[in-house]
Amino acid sequence: MILELNHTEFYKCRNLLAEPGQIEAKAIIEGMNPGRIWVDNIDNPTTGFIWLGNHDGFIFIGNEENNRFNTEINYLIDKVIIPEAKKVGLTWFEAIGNHQKWDQTLKKIFEHRKLGNWNQRVYMLQKRNGNVFKEPAVSRDYQIVKMRDVLLEDRKQLIKNTTFLQSKIKEFWPSYEEFLMNGIGYCVLYKNEIVSICFTGFVVGNVHCVDIETLKEHRGKNLAKKVAFAFIKECLESNLVAYWDCMESNKPSIAVAENLGFELVFNYTGYEFQM
Repeated sequence: MILELNHTEFYKCRNLLAEPGQIEAKAIIEGMNPGRIWVDNIDNPTTGFIWLGNHDGFIFIGNEENNRFNTEINYLIDKVIIPEAKKVGLTWFEAIGNHQKWDQTLKKIFEHRKLGNWNQRVYMLQKRNGNVFKEPAVSRDYQIVKMRDVLLEDRKQLIKNTTFLQSKIKEFWPSYEEFLMNGIGYCVLYKNEIVSICFTGFVVGNVHCVDIETLKEHRGKNLAKKVAFAFIKECLESNLVAYWDCMESNKPSIAVAENLGFELVFNYTGYEFQM
């Protein structure tokens, strides 16, 4: 029987994680970011899956050959996961293996469903001798500011759309205070409006997973590269490792990462079906 773990018991899944593996899974198991975990055995789990707290997919961990777990998972998805997912507006189930052996297992488990897939790339950037970066140029109409300053010091409410920033942070963090204690981030302002952001989505140890977004009407103006530059500059100055996870089809995101010096460390495949 597959059962849900209490968050105080997530530590029991530490030995189920593979290396290099996704930082999101590590962050949730360590209790840094919110999420939910189901396992085959409450006391001594050998297989499980993690529902990311930002509702951005399900990561399968541990032994991919656990026949009992693999046989029961579809029932749990249909009876528990799908009803709860629909309540928060999700229409697709996205399954990711924590290691490559899960790929064939996921295909087999979900072979009765209309299963699609996509490829993902993970890049990392850490401080090394010889790191040389040229700050990207943007129009003088745009201003870079720290997220901390926006969250703590905008007492006169001069910024028009702080709700955009707040909603993004809440996707990953249980509170603004948790983010300010453990993450870093920067915004691009244009006429007192936040138009681009780059901040820590997940964190484990000194590794910070980048989340970045630019409003549609301001894309194509080098803003993503500019705000990411500010983020990685602080990472390198503080001996932090920046972690960049993006879809292989997202060419603009890949271009920004590679132009800023990120190095590809591994690839993985995601699988999806409509709920």
